[in-house]
Amino acid sequence: MRIRFPTASRASALLLATLVAANVTACAGGSNPVRDIAVAVGAGPKVAATPDFVAQSRPQNLDYMPIGRSEEGRPTAARTAEEVKAEEAELDALRALNEAAGAAAARLGGTPPPEPVKIPVNTPQRSSRKTNSNTNR
Repeated sequence: MRIRFPTASRASALLLATLVAANVTACAGGSNPVRDIAVAVGAGPKVAATPDFVAQSRPQNLDYMPIGRSEEGRPTAARTAEEVKAEEAELDALRALNEAAGAAAARLGGTPPPEPVKIPVNTPQRSSRKTNSNTNR
């Protein structure tokens, strides 16, 4: 017995190959014919105008960014040794304040936890009446 597979016409096979090729080219960078057709028809995304502050803050050509190029000078001058010593003294004073506040919090947090509340235990009482629905006994 011979198995027969469904055959497709040449037109449908050509259409399928064209759709697959269009889908693959849609993934290529730069051009996207599917998106371009959708935008031309009006079904694609709307392109918003670039705000002025964005256009002014970015270079016109983003293809190449130089790496390893040093900028001209620092925006702020380096601190002197006296300024560094003053900053260290200020940070030491802040550390001492934080350590004192932490020690005070540790003293306050060192109190023992309160005793749990004792709840009286209710023992179930036996009822004097039978609760059985069968009263013929």
